[in-house]
Amino acid sequence: METKKFDIGVIVGRFQVDKLHEGHVLLIESVIREHKRVVIFLGVSSTLNTKNNPLDFVARKEMILQQFPQLNVMPIPDFPSDLDWSKEMDKRIRECCPVGSVVLYGSRKSFVDYYHGVFETKVLEPKDSPSGTEVRLEVSREVKASPDFRAGVIFAAYNQYAKVYPTVDVAIIDGEKVLLGKKSNQDKFRFPGGFSDPSDDTYEMAAKREAFEETGLEIGDIEYVGSAKMDDWRYRSEEDKIITLFFKSKFTFGNAVATDDLEELKWFDLNELREEDIVNEHQRLLKMLLNNLKK
Repeated sequence: METKKFDIGVIVGRFQVDKLHEGHVLLIESVIREHKRVVIFLGVSSTLNTKNNPLDFVARKEMILQQFPQLNVMPIPDFPSDLDWSKEMDKRIRECCPVGSVVLYGSRKSFVDYYHGVFETKVLEPKDSPSGTEVRLEVSREVKASPDFRAGVIFAAYNQYAKVYPTVDVAIIDGEKVLLGKKSNQDKFRFPGGFSDPSDDTYEMAAKREAFEETGLEIGDIEYVGSAKMDDWRYRSEEDKIITLFFKSKFTFGNAVATDDLEELKWFDLNELREEDIVNEHQRLLKMLLNNLKK
């Protein structure tokens, strides 16, 4: 019997796919051929149900064991520090494999460049194998008419943290007047605003962007007024909620034109503006603005 140079082969990866593709199978089989014992460590993110990490540890473990029941599949959590992650990796390897020489395997874009532990590493790159990102994108494009598909969607919805969606609203002020907008399905006015976007570097930038998108106006001297949970009808029965960051600003340039989801814009005299003119969820913002201006 041929003696193996390394007793234990450790595969480190994420396997964030709906099923093992041919490249995964070939990689695992090649490691099995070279070692007496094979362990797979699956990276576990601290985030839940994201595009990069949609599957939890158990789902991925079961996927692998269905095809390779003889393997040991273990979790390895993400760490902010590569050094700390490497130490934890080495510790967990020795917890499940106290004796024997070890080599770690990964793909070219995997953990190898970030590992600073004591074991040797090798890069395996199966030919013509799609990336996990490509696989997930393709899977996301198809709705399947099966109970398992619907059950998976429900599982994903429940297995995530309750979220707060940050929005921005902005009072655009010109002298003694403030600009308000009205949506097509409402008979009262509101402050222009909307959801903050991942492309926004700051909430002030989000306020400036939303003001321009909804009114066509440039604004300046943006100042934070306060924040408030919004009684948004879309989220009244949901665990997730909206909290808005409210700003005041000065009109600097442009012609006010209702765009985006606003149907009408109107300048109101701040001294004559009444709560009855404002949609219920923004009446609290009006009070915050008036108190701020008094100061």
